[in-house]
Amino acid sequence: MSYVLSDLSYQKRVRGMDRDTLLKHLREFDLKIKPSVGIWYFSPGASRFHDKYFPDRTIKERLKIIGDLAEHGVMGIEAHYPAEINFDNLDLYKQLEKDTGIKLTGVAFSHFYDKIFEFGSLSNPYKEIRDKAIEIAIGGLKVVKELGGRFAISWPGIDGYTYSLGTIFPWMWEWFESSMAEAMDEVPGVRVAIEPKPYEPAPNNIYRTTAEAILAAQRIEKKLKNPENVSLLKSGYTLVGLNPEIGHVRMGYEDTGSAYSLVAMEGRLAHVHMNSQPLGNYDQDLNVGVVEWQQAETLMFVLKMIGYKEYMGIDINPERMLPEDAVKINIRALHIMKRRIDSLPYEKMLDAYLDPKNNRGKLEHIYLDLMEKNIG
Repeated sequence: MSYVLSDLSYQKRVRGMDRDTLLKHLREFDLKIKPSVGIWYFSPGASRFHDKYFPDRTIKERLKIIGDLAEHGVMGIEAHYPAEINFDNLDLYKQLEKDTGIKLTGVAFSHFYDKIFEFGSLSNPYKEIRDKAIEIAIGGLKVVKELGGRFAISWPGIDGYTYSLGTIFPWMWEWFESSMAEAMDEVPGVRVAIEPKPYEPAPNNIYRTTAEAILAAQRIEKKLKNPENVSLLKSGYTLVGLNPEIGHVRMGYEDTGSAYSLVAMEGRLAHVHMNSQPLGNYDQDLNVGVVEWQQAETLMFVLKMIGYKEYMGIDINPERMLPEDAVKINIRALHIMKRRIDSLPYEKMLDAYLDPKNNRGKLEHIYLDLMEKNIG
């Protein structure tokens, strides 16, 4: 298997489109639903408030269940290095792809659970701990390259701070970003996707908002020194992208359509994590669309508008149902949303946006027509 760095520059094109070009694109572009799943939730764990509701499953057992979901549309799998995927079990993932076609899409760094990361991973004030976190990132990047994945995911959940007063923010960001660049230069040519989040488990995560993660991506790329990385950047490739999650976006009181559009406008939408989340609140990882359906549907419209070609990661926490059943529900929801988005009157929508004075109330009627289809 060989790693191929995908070109994300197509995502920027909407900026230069006029009305007719965008209209033609919306009518002709077919947004492919390419679901990927996270191996972690196929053996749901305990929480700080309750015991496990289902028995543990081994990695091999989880991969068997995920393989059976290929017929329901699962095309990719994501796993944490080294907790769930490592050089001792790569053959299991290779066999999964051979038997079912389900590819390894993303490798997330195990940078948050282990006791040694009590005070952070790549931003830890102790250099020896940062070095351990760099070692994990290097290993994860090597796995992506070995198995021909699409990217590595950096969710710095434990990196951040408890109190603003006393936090030396420039040092925190510098340690994290320099450490990430060091790992990426050790394994050049592999994309990393940062997943921002406002809080949990750190009281304040290091990159709380979408915009903060974009700025971090820009700064990390500027630190890259490996000639291969420098050449790719000069050729217009993105090496540090984002993996925004609906739940995290809504925890931070951001609008989903706006947040994802901002990432795409920078050509950095490496991946998306789909779920649902009440505005604010703790991180719930609910099934797609069960709350705030319109937020997820708006995201689907944004993905269609930018011509999104990457995978859609289903990132859920199915505590009270079998994970395999939850995945089927989520895939069904995504396909329903796609059909609804494909049925929109794009010309009327663009007219309402470009000429609001002469189209008062038209967008509201479009919303109502879309809702009425559920009744008819």
